[in-house]
Amino acid sequence: MWKKVRQFLTGGDNFKMPETSEQSTNFAPVTDVEALDDLLARSHDAPVIIFKHSTTCPISSRAHGQMSQVATGAGGQISLVIVQRAQELSRRVAEQTGLQHESPQVIVLRNGGVVWSASHFDITTEAVEKAVRENA
Repeated sequence: MWKKVRQFLTGGDNFKMPETSEQSTNFAPVTDVEALDDLLARSHDAPVIIFKHSTTCPISSRAHGQMSQVATGAGGQISLVIVQRAQELSRRVAEQTGLQHESPQVIVLRNGGVVWSASHFDITTEAVEKAVRENA
């Protein structure tokens, strides 16, 4: 039974947890609280994607796989918050956005506020790309 659960969560038998989530060129690691102000400011020019990721959670690994496939376009990147390494930042994101902390969690910011969010199995490549398109 556990083998089937693992296959469902990860998408197959050959799944390996990524050693470091920052390896994909889609992601820009964010670790300090000051960076959140910059992300909010940048959201006035274009949508900003924040992905809160846990390196120890299989559901988050599945979401990471979905996020690594998001077409960010024009050199845009996904702001990656690894919750184990940036706990204060993770808390501050929840405070600033008014969203309860979840992991995994994707937040799309536009004009200084949240325009879309999802967590756990609702995080899909298609859903994130649609949210970004609708708020471009």
